[in-house]
Amino acid sequence: MTNQSYTPPKVWKHNESNGGKFAGINRPTAGARETKQLPSGHHPFQLYSLATPNGVKVTIMFEELLALGIEEAQYDAYLINIGEGDQFSSGFVDINPNSKIPALLDKNKGKPIHIFESASILFYLAEKFEKFLPTEISKRTQVMNWLFWQMGSAPYLGGGFGHFYAYAPEKFEYPIDRFAMETKRQLDVLDRQLNNNEFIAGEEYSIADMAILPWYGALVKGSLYEAAEFLSVNEYKNVIRWADQLFARKAIVKGRMVNRVWGDASEQVVERHSDKDFEGKAING
Repeated sequence: MTNQSYTPPKVWKHNESNGGKFAGINRPTAGARETKQLPSGHHPFQLYSLATPNGVKVTIMFEELLALGIEEAQYDAYLINIGEGDQFSSGFVDINPNSKIPALLDKNKGKPIHIFESASILFYLAEKFEKFLPTEISKRTQVMNWLFWQMGSAPYLGGGFGHFYAYAPEKFEYPIDRFAMETKRQLDVLDRQLNNNEFIAGEEYSIADMAILPWYGALVKGSLYEAAEFLSVNEYKNVIRWADQLFARKAIVKGRMVNRVWGDASEQVVERHSDKDFEGKAING
């Protein structure tokens, strides 16, 4: 392990050669880098995303709504390849100035609404269809508490631990140790909460579960950063129980396939326009 000290310069400057795996797309500026319109389908909702943990939250929500028979929740899902910089097209930036997936367009009967940030999309859909978000104030507040917990906590897991453990061009003890400790603390928070609750916010499945599962559920099941052994995730029995229960849901199985471009072909639905796109796929939920 390299033990070298870094003295920050008086004024920071962008070094394009020092960005690791994502050096080709990361810049300290926002805005569109090319003029390119997004494709559009016929359904009420147009989703532009990738099957990362943040993207999967929204496709799970859509598939759960459709599983309830809510046809008004039909959607077209188009792939945004963030490794190729698709998120910096003018069409995407028009929906999400922050250039992060997922981004959603609700055609809204000719008066389009742009929605970005995964938690905002979950909340928007829950409000619109009155599903997966309780109306009773105390239960609703618990769901929102945990939804915001996820949005505040996951950057330490993804941008912190995940980056330095899996993606950084060099491995350094301090950042890996610091973010591994925080990740385990967060897992302990969840494990304690799930010790007395079937779902994250209580006894009802909600958008809080949909938000947290793709990050922390995937982590304890070994499909995120290949870090399960390193983090000793078997300690978190309640999180594993919860993850196993939810990953078996058919809507979640389907949602995790949408906009997926890695792994076995039977688990990929690169674009989603109807339920027919899942024909021949490995859906065992």
